[in-house]
Amino acid sequence: MNKEKILVTGATGYVGGRLVPRLLDLGYPVRALVRSAKKIEGRYWAKHENLEICEGDLFDLDTLQEAAQGCSAAYYLVHSMDGQGRAFASKDAEAARNMVIVAEREKLKRIIYLSGLGDPKSKLSEHLRSRQEVGEILKAGSVPVTILRAGMIIGSGSASFEIMRYLVERLPVMLTPRWVNTPCQPIAIRNVLNYLIGCLEVKETEGETFDIGGPEVSTYQEMMNLYAEEAGLPKRFIVSLPFFTAKLSSYWVEFITPIPRALTRPLAEGLINPVLCQEERIRALIPQELFTCREAMQRALMRMKLDEVETHWTDAGSFRPPEWTYSGDPDWSGGNTFYDCRRIELAASATEIWPILTQIGDKNGWYYGDWLWQLRGMIDKLIGGVGLGRGRRSGGEPRVGDVIDFWRVARVEQDRHLVLQAEMKLPGEALLEFRLKSLPNGHTELGQIARFRPRGLTGLAYWYAVTPLHYFVFNGMLRGIAKTLGGEILRGPEEFRPELDEIEPLIDLRDMAEKRP
Repeated sequence: MNKEKILVTGATGYVGGRLVPRLLDLGYPVRALVRSAKKIEGRYWAKHENLEICEGDLFDLDTLQEAAQGCSAAYYLVHSMDGQGRAFASKDAEAARNMVIVAEREKLKRIIYLSGLGDPKSKLSEHLRSRQEVGEILKAGSVPVTILRAGMIIGSGSASFEIMRYLVERLPVMLTPRWVNTPCQPIAIRNVLNYLIGCLEVKETEGETFDIGGPEVSTYQEMMNLYAEEAGLPKRFIVSLPFFTAKLSSYWVEFITPIPRALTRPLAEGLINPVLCQEERIRALIPQELFTCREAMQRALMRMKLDEVETHWTDAGSFRPPEWTYSGDPDWSGGNTFYDCRRIELAASATEIWPILTQIGDKNGWYYGDWLWQLRGMIDKLIGGVGLGRGRRSGGEPRVGDVIDFWRVARVEQDRHLVLQAEMKLPGEALLEFRLKSLPNGHTELGQIARFRPRGLTGLAYWYAVTPLHYFVFNGMLRGIAKTLGGEILRGPEEFRPELDEIEPLIDLRDMAEKRP
């Protein structure tokens, strides 16, 4: 039976990135709307014959309408609370209004929206209030909307689960706000996905609003104690302090965990609201085995242990390499971009070096001067940056859009090229590139190019201040990679001046145009 095409917005986000491959496995043609096509090309399902990748934005009616053309239904899985600002509520409302306009123009049959739990009659946090406002905006249109309201989602890589994990693992004694005693009804990510797909296939869900949750109610303190048990940690001592406000706790959570304040603050404010299912009608319409909190944690921990974290909270949000990288940087030899270029020749093939290179960051460190990287991460955290603690989604080969500490992967070409884009606080924009060039006799040249585009006099001062450290840090990194590899150094490390055609663009704008349906 031929199935109609489905539009998935937020296809590279935590939920969307897991929903798309499951829809494809069920035989649905899927059009994935993403802000950066490169972020989706590294997924194992990116080449599926039934997948179309559409690069666009919910704030751009033209690209949104282009994405919706020929689709019968749409999943609405986006929100603006991506850690890059606090004006998420107004942005979410604007995006929802655009979705309504396009859905009516393209005569979609239905929209399926994942919202948040919370009693609308109570004083909800801004985050929960915004999620419910989006639902009201979508329902105001003529296209039927199915709303699923979920509380905390337990799964490897989810923001709420990661906050809890870091707090429990790093703090044997916790002084917490009163929200640790707030009741909630968490749900496993697998159950969420089953409900999302079930709503598409069960007509009785059309135009309805459902609360979805697991089979049990817990407090956050109970979940923390449960996580400690499942992770094999000693008993944690948790003390609730009545004067500890949500705002204060967001600073505390930001300091202890790698989650930025723009995410932790609205999430922490939402923890004061009980998030419980008021009705359970969906269980009869879409029957499935609901995982308990313990079972969901066990599955999440197993995924992490096996290094099979499918999606991560850091996947969400916009990502686009700086515009000055598109043209190939012809001004590299005296324009506004500064370079530090070094290379080393190794008695090893590119295929031998590549696995070592792509394991950089997180637990493996940076192959030299890890304490300097940690110090830089601490400074970044103190000035409001992301810090070094985000680690990486997986220990396997990185894909475009993945986070590696305070970098994000901008380009991956196996056995040839790895480009990292800086996301730490900087008075400018920075890239760190690694290039592998095969030489005769099975040898390989490993090149390392640091690019920096300063912003104002502060950017110039920053570059000249850190340049003397490059000799030690970057040369040490190249030697460290060689040492980890166990390969003989034949030449270098040495500085070099690349030819103009070696500084190639990270993104070909013509390729981007071809992603449009």
